[in-house]
Amino acid sequence: MKSENGRKKIRRLKSINFVLSKYFLVFTFVLIMVIEGVIFVIVNITSEGRIRERLTYIGKEVTMYVNTHNEEEISRYLYSYRHEGINLYIISTEGEALLPLDDVSDIDWGERIEGIKSRLEGYGPGEAVIYEENDIINFVTVVKYGKGSFLVANYSLRILKDSMKLMIGYFIGIGMIVLAIAALLSYSISQRLSSGLRNISTTAVRLAKGDLTVNFANAEYQELADLSDTLNIVRDEVKKSGDFQRELLANVSHDLKTPLTMIKAYASMIREISGDNPEKRDKHLQVIIDESDRLTSLVNDVLSVSKVNSNLAETNKKVFNLTEFLYGIINKFEYLQETQGYNIMVDVDANLYTSADDEKIGQVIYNLLGNAVNYTGEDKTVYISLKSQLNGRIKLSVRDTGKGIAKEDLPEIWNRYYRVKENHSRPVKGTGLGLNIVKIILENHNFDYGVNSELGKGSTFWVDFPSVPADIEIK
Repeated sequence: MKSENGRKKIRRLKSINFVLSKYFLVFTFVLIMVIEGVIFVIVNITSEGRIRERLTYIGKEVTMYVNTHNEEEISRYLYSYRHEGINLYIISTEGEALLPLDDVSDIDWGERIEGIKSRLEGYGPGEAVIYEENDIINFVTVVKYGKGSFLVANYSLRILKDSMKLMIGYFIGIGMIVLAIAALLSYSISQRLSSGLRNISTTAVRLAKGDLTVNFANAEYQELADLSDTLNIVRDEVKKSGDFQRELLANVSHDLKTPLTMIKAYASMIREISGDNPEKRDKHLQVIIDESDRLTSLVNDVLSVSKVNSNLAETNKKVFNLTEFLYGIINKFEYLQETQGYNIMVDVDANLYTSADDEKIGQVIYNLLGNAVNYTGEDKTVYISLKSQLNGRIKLSVRDTGKGIAKEDLPEIWNRYYRVKENHSRPVKGTGLGLNIVKIILENHNFDYGVNSELGKGSTFWVDFPSVPADIEIK
């Protein structure tokens, strides 16, 4: 049931192409409507305003012209504005059309004269009234012609409204063309964007199936380029982890195989050869014990890093004498000095106390010493110092005289399973987990640590401990 519901939810998901196209078209449509609406209103208002201004201007000119010209000249002058759609008339107070001469207009001025008189009531010569009536803008004023007359100028708004209807048609046509172009653009852009996402998705599926040769490449858009870079980093980390795990399996298999073979061989020797010889039997049994210890150490390393890395190991801090604690660990390496000629040079301040989990700090120091012994130079010398610092800290340093570590390898040595690939004798057997254990433990303690190394001059690993009074209580 859950899988069916999950599939139903997936089916309801919308394509990015559809979403981008829809919102792009909606935005374009709204933008077109707003722009065309604003233009329509502005043109309409502006046109009416200019018509009123034009009628007022012409009305004043005609009023002055009437006072200085005869009726034929006035008549021709009134006719001259017909080409603009402006009709000019001089009407008597009785409603008779006086000018222009031979006017064939079918306007019944007798019906309109009373309205004109009422609008001009109280107005003197030179004063005018402009108003709109039946889709016609009228300009009326009193002029000195005959016994007293009115000048009427009008302009039909039907011409303007027809023009506005035509403009609306043009707007609709232009809007359709713009929407079509917007649809093509939105489809093109969404296809380019989604194609990049599809490529990344397809490549990610290949990565999920174990193909570590894939390459996420898309630099057309910054966000997709960033995502590709991130996924390439993930691929590299997965590949690195896989390599480390394969190396661990190889190392563990080798390190397990050798002691197991030795244990089996010496057990057979005891049974068949040295069982009745106490001296040989004890010697062979000691080999079995030593090899068992190696197996135990190997298994403990693997379990420790897993346990510590999974935060299953609690940190139980207490105050202890770090100086004496360090000497106790150094003593465990005496057998290397006696049997293989190693030199451990010690420079340690007396009675330095710190607060930490002594068991886990013991792992740290043992791993650092073991690492130095494994990688030191032909002089087989390891230098250990534990010094009090002026800032109230204690610095532990473990230095070897080996080949050193390349600068590009320094960030990697703390990773799980990592071991510098070189031929060397390993008196202290390991799995490549030691420094990773050191890293996890010290980070859980919030202690600073690091390594200084130069090719051909060895390496120095250091840890910074807090210095505390011997009698302080840890809560």
